[in-house]
Amino acid sequence: MDSGSADDRNQLLHVDIQVNEQDPRGGILDLLSRLRPHWRVQDIQMKTFTEGITNQLIGCYVGSLQEPGCVLVRLYGRMTDLYVNRDREVEMFQVFHTHGCGPQIYCSFQNGICYEFVRGTVLDDELLRQPSIYRLIAAEMGRIHSIQPKRGLSVEPFLWTKMSRFLTLLQRSPTSSPAEHSVAQHEVPSFETLSAEMETLKRHLSLIDSPTVLCHNDLLTKNIIYNHKEGMLKFIDYEYADYNYQAFDIGNHFNEFAGVNDVNYSLYPSLELQRDWLTAYLESYKQSTGREGKVIAAEVTQLYIQVCKFSLASNFFWGLWAILQSRFSSIDFDFQRFVLLTEATWKKKKKKKESKGERDFSMWLPCVVFLAVCVLCRFA
Repeated sequence: MDSGSADDRNQLLHVDIQVNEQDPRGGILDLLSRLRPHWRVQDIQMKTFTEGITNQLIGCYVGSLQEPGCVLVRLYGRMTDLYVNRDREVEMFQVFHTHGCGPQIYCSFQNGICYEFVRGTVLDDELLRQPSIYRLIAAEMGRIHSIQPKRGLSVEPFLWTKMSRFLTLLQRSPTSSPAEHSVAQHEVPSFETLSAEMETLKRHLSLIDSPTVLCHNDLLTKNIIYNHKEGMLKFIDYEYADYNYQAFDIGNHFNEFAGVNDVNYSLYPSLELQRDWLTAYLESYKQSTGREGKVIAAEVTQLYIQVCKFSLASNFFWGLWAILQSRFSSIDFDFQRFVLLTEATWKKKKKKKESKGERDFSMWLPCVVFLAVCVLCRFA
């Protein structure tokens, strides 16, 4: 599947207003007067959703949210433009929608976007583990990974560029928030150490030969909407969607099995679940890319190994992101609790690898505290 032309993607209404985050109704009504001019102001209802982590999300409707025509208004989080490419996000919105994989985006404005409301239920940690659900997720990811870039366009994994951007911002940003002081108490690695670790990680993972595909890159439960009536689901929120390593997208999703609100690393998917998930994924990916042949065990094993390694790259990625969040947020996290949880998990994974003769751990982040940060600042 081709991702379409750039001209098609650039034709999006932009409304030159800024919506007040503290009192958004007036600004939102201004937007709706352009998007839904037939709606009477007195009939318009608004609902604030709490699932968002860094952004404010408001559903606008007349009658019921489940009726067609509802509009979601997303107000960007504080200073998120520093590390989120908003033009790229809009482009990804349109690519996903063009291929039937996401909602329609209606317009952009100075500090946010408006888009179609996806009817259904936000997944929770229990639904995520149900075979009928996770196979749908695997199949949908396979479809998305099959979307090809515009003909003649060369793409590179965004992972290293984005992490380099994070590191640059870390070097330049202040460290005055309560959350950042809490991080410092637990000896988060220095900028120099983090930079060196990224380069080591890059050297190792670049040799794995994981395909570069269109990825969501942030597939936590809150970004999956399940429509039970239709028996289908959609991925939402494309702030980090871009071309990236296939195994990163999958490994990142597997990390999300541990949860967000109540992190429990024992919930990381079992080998049996992972292999079943990967089989469903490969079946979808093969079908969507026009490849013939049944999925064989060797293919599943190869992808499983790649995913295991890139799941740690996901920890590193969100760790950098989380430190940035802590510097821009006033939230005080329970860092010690997450550090202890992650340290125990790290030791368990290391012991398992050592028992298999994999003793070269120099390519992985040695500071176990850093692995915790990827989770604890997802609330910032």
